Parts: sequence; structure tokens; C-alpha cells
Amino acid sequence: MSPLTARNPNESEEARTSAAAAAGAGALFTEIDHVAVAVRDLGAAIDYYRDTFGALVEHREELDGDGVEEALLAVAESYIQLVTPTRDDSVVARFLERRGEGLHHVAYRVDDCAAALQAVKDQGGRVLDEVPRAGSRGTTVAFVHPAGAFGTLIELVQE
Repeated sequence: MSPLTARNPNESEEARTSAAAAAGAGALFTEIDHVAVAVRDLGAAIDYYRDTFGALVEHREELDGDGVEEALLAVAESYIQLVTPTRDDSVVARFLERRGEGLHHVAYRVDDCAAALQAVKDQGGRVLDEVPRAGSRGTTVAFVHPAGAFGTLIELVQE
């Protein structure tokens, strides 16, 4: 048994096979879509990433339903998403109030957002979105609750 395939080094072959079957035919994640960073001043954050790292804005959008504005900075095939609230009652505004600026969530690309979300629910995972919804740049998204994901807010993104 390879240490890369073992969930638990003391786990039996039968338990690993059963867990793999329950997870389905393959991995749901196809790649990292973006890492989101909550910021108070989007312009200043964009300037910092440009001046310090040479990162340029590839996409910018205001998401009225979420009460945020985002700027996506391309990094290879993925993005850094700088996100700032446009309303005081948005999730990002509450995040900034409680925790300050910093890492907000990690987003993973999936082939089928509805199927990936259902797989999370089938495994007993907690979700924030019961059904997928429209995301930025024409994507379909859903969020997995951090309480069931080792403290990390996870976004599922279907392009």
C-alpha cells in the first residue's frame, strides 16, 4: 500500500476499497479555480498584487446578489480572487468585521457542480447552498460549510 493512497496507515484493504467505492469513480475536483482573499480596499489590494508580484486583473465584476465586488488575478490556470463587500450585510463584510483581511475560501473546479454538491451531501457534509447557483464570469457555484471541511470554506465551481 502506498502512503499516498492510505487514508489511515492502519486501515485495511477492505476499508480502503469500500471508501473508494463510496467516493465514486474518481476525484470530483479537477483543479484549483481560485483562492479568495477578503480585502477592505479593492483598489489598494489590486495595486499591491500588481506592483509586488506583477499580477494583473483578468476579470472584474460586481455580484449584487452576494454584495461583493471581485477582481480575478490570473496565476497560471487559476486565480487569486480579491473580494470586497459592497454592502454592510454581505457575508464578506461580516467576515472582515470578525476576522479582518485575509484568506476567505478556496475554490475548486468540478465538472458538474450539482453532482459534486450532492456527493458532499451524500457523505453527510454540511453545505451553504442546497442547490448550485450562478457565480461570476458565467460559472455555476455552490459552497461547502467550513464546519464540515476542517475549517475551510470550500467553493465548488463549474465553468
